[in-house]
Amino acid sequence: MKKIFFAATVIAAISFAFTKLGDPLPIGSAIPKGDLKLKDISGKEVSLKDAKKKNGLLVMFSCNTCPWVIKNQSRTKGVADYAISKEIGVILLNSNEGQRDDADSYSEMKEYAANQGYKWYYAVDANNVLADEFGANRTPEVFLFNGEGKHVYHGAIDDNPGDASSVARKHLKVAIDEIVAGKDVSVKESRSMGCQIKRKS
Repeated sequence: MKKIFFAATVIAAISFAFTKLGDPLPIGSAIPKGDLKLKDISGKEVSLKDAKKKNGLLVMFSCNTCPWVIKNQSRTKGVADYAISKEIGVILLNSNEGQRDDADSYSEMKEYAANQGYKWYYAVDANNVLADEFGANRTPEVFLFNGEGKHVYHGAIDDNPGDASSVARKHLKVAIDEIVAGKDVSVKESRSMGCQIKRKS
């Protein structure tokens, strides 16, 4: 009986590890919960609509400690600066409620952002509300909206999150250029790689 119980537990754990937590926001969707106020590291309450600029909005689910976030940090900073230069607003969301009292606390977020020289919003997604609305499952994971607030790109910053030296296509940068030029985004989705968002159990 114990062997059967142990086997069932292992199978359940393996199944959970490979379960897709949620479908991502469909391409073409409007910005979800755009008026929801979130606590930014500045101490102000901001919404996605507040963060949006004339040419669009870049939403990135991120955190302080994920090795994939750290590996992609210079690329995050580069593309965020680029988006802002193109009149696209930027907001990073930390949805790691499972570590909110530890490494992803508000105070740790402020310290991390200061050390990284963030020039954009970095806000607390309390109770994973926006992660659930977006169907975001990992960090880093990006969602790009055009000037009309239409979702036009979802996925990774580029085609090689694991190795910056081997990047052949900068998906997010190209998508930014395309929406600023009034074009349709040629690659609308890509596979993001990262740590699972730590939702409350």
